[in-house]
Amino acid sequence: MSAAVVDTNILVSALLRPDGPPGRVAAALTQGRLQPVVCAAIVDEYDRVLRRPAFGFDPADVGELVSLLTQQALSVEVPPYAPAELMLPDPADWPFAACALAVPCPLITGNARHFPARLGIAVMTARQWVEAFAS
Repeated sequence: MSAAVVDTNILVSALLRPDGPPGRVAAALTQGRLQPVVCAAIVDEYDRVLRRPAFGFDPADVGELVSLLTQQALSVEVPPYAPAELMLPDPADWPFAACALAVPCPLITGNARHFPARLGIAVMTARQWVEAFAS
């Protein structure tokens, strides 16, 4: 089983369109073929974002998904963000980058530009992950 950090936007896309590449990533997560790598901040973001009324996701389904991912996850501690050293386009993305660096493992996201190559993270889109790892 491979491991990866999965950005929240992949889960949102998977729940909106389960038949696309993000849906295949989510299926791999829920079927235990892909181990999520998380920290407390990522779990909090999953729960908070997926519960936004604008998406209309069933709160019970969100709770079940977040609980499942948490149970299956490799959980890591991440250091605080150091803006002078890292200069991420969006500092809120630090927990995702930090987890990918800590393990190390790929980061699956729809916002690759938020994770500059200089960080040394293997950044993949959902489609790239499906093409490389899903069978």
